[in-house]
Amino acid sequence: MIGKIEFRPKLFSALQSYSKEKFFADLMAGIIVGIVALPLAIAFGIASGVSPEKGLITAIIGGFIVSFLGGSSVQIGGPTGAFIVIVFGIIQTFGIEGLVIATFIAGLILVLMGLFHLGTVIRFIPDPIVVGFTSGIALTIFTTQMKDLFGLTMEKVPADFISKWIAYIQHFDTINLWATAVGVISIALIAITPKISKRVPGSLVAIIVMTVVVYILKNHFGITGIETIGDRFEINATLPDPEPLKFNIETINLLLPSAFTIAILGAIESLLSATVADGVIGERHNSNTELMAQGAANIIVPLFGGIPVTGAIARTMTNINNGGRTPIAGIIHAVVLLLILLFLGPLTKHIPMACLAGVLVVVSYNMSEWRTFRSLLKNPKSDVTVLLITLFLTVIFNLTIAIEIGLLLAILLFLRRVMETTNISVLRNELDLDKGNDQKTTNEKLNIAPGVEVYEIDGPFFFGIANKFDEQMRNIGDRPLIRIIRMRKVPFIDSTGLHNFEIFFRSSQQEGIHIILSGVIPSVRATLHKAGLDKYIGEENIFDHINGAVAKANELASKLQSRRK
Repeated sequence: MIGKIEFRPKLFSALQSYSKEKFFADLMAGIIVGIVALPLAIAFGIASGVSPEKGLITAIIGGFIVSFLGGSSVQIGGPTGAFIVIVFGIIQTFGIEGLVIATFIAGLILVLMGLFHLGTVIRFIPDPIVVGFTSGIALTIFTTQMKDLFGLTMEKVPADFISKWIAYIQHFDTINLWATAVGVISIALIAITPKISKRVPGSLVAIIVMTVVVYILKNHFGITGIETIGDRFEINATLPDPEPLKFNIETINLLLPSAFTIAILGAIESLLSATVADGVIGERHNSNTELMAQGAANIIVPLFGGIPVTGAIARTMTNINNGGRTPIAGIIHAVVLLLILLFLGPLTKHIPMACLAGVLVVVSYNMSEWRTFRSLLKNPKSDVTVLLITLFLTVIFNLTIAIEIGLLLAILLFLRRVMETTNISVLRNELDLDKGNDQKTTNEKLNIAPGVEVYEIDGPFFFGIANKFDEQMRNIGDRPLIRIIRMRKVPFIDSTGLHNFEIFFRSSQQEGIHIILSGVIPSVRATLHKAGLDKYIGEENIFDHINGAVAKANELASKLQSRRK
């Protein structure tokens, strides 16, 4: 069931108490974020395998929609480095048309995730998975930039990680020292700029300085070996008209795994960004509204030829640090990028590819989270296993496989831990009511009559524990007259648990053993009634508290024993 739809964009609530002071703060933040987003949007677009203006279009349209409909006051949407690997892989396999369809389907999935209130669930994906594929993406991005960073002459760069490095080594004798110098100096400028001014983005400084230097070198000193954006792409500095999608069920089946990966990755990154922002500005975002906004952006952007959209942590933090406090700042950032595209777009053809490679090398370093990665290696072996396998699959295979197998591993390990911590204990003769009670004040003990046994289930009664319970019942050699199943610590029961209970109740009936349930919470009791299990033991044998269950069992045991005599 969808339930109540949680769609409450922050923009509309922000406008109710908007003021001139807030507008000027948002205006300044929006302009700065737009300038910061410019080189990143271009770099992410090119690295993803599309033309540079597609990256800008994604930031403009996607950024506007995320701010207009989003559940966070300060979230900045657009293309991010996390999508480079998956987008490039989709284009290589299915072409631009495949990317458009996959992104559109991912948008629909995100909207459905928001409608079904999955926003809070997504945020609890284990850290080893998130860090594993984030570090893997960072390493992959770094690897893809080696050709442009060193100006290597290669007809075609292999698709897989190992083959790339083999090809780089084989062609390293074609290194272009001018391009290498541009890339290295760009990295140095990005690293140095924050030490001089934290407001000026280092990537923008690097692009402006190196573009001017390369332009002078090419036009006044005759140095023509430094490749620029214009040497590889034709810049179309306009917003394209939307194009209709053409797909069928076969296409959907082919692209659904990739679309699922885009949706999950977008959900994780956007909600992580919004959560980090909450901690800084002291607000709380609406995760389901945010997912629906991200979904809407990814439905609309591909119609204009854009790439996947998500919340960008770095740009969101830039927005916050420069005074942005409402979605108006994000909308202004999109308008600034639109003006740049329309009036300064042709100038982007002079940007050197080696400089963009330097920008992405820094992006990959910041994404790598190597300190977090190193600290996770000290965690339990199960977490380290998930971390390393996710990293390995991301780098060697692809992100789709990494996310799917990583999530599966995390679920299996979680189930194992729950099974290890959930106990099924057997009690005879005496029951201490203080045991397992945080407030040990009653000092009350219940005598259990001969022929009565109490089985306590401590934890959720789902398929893993249900099978464990079934095995324990089979291994018990004696046959008591009455079994009390104490369920005070069972928060829910699934279909496997119900099935095992049904088998257990039937076999107990055949063996002449009476079953009494104790401490059944209302929700579990309703589930038992709905499944019709109460008919096997009788409504009179289901108790809210252990005292009534033991009293009934002792009385019944006494009658049964007297009859046998």
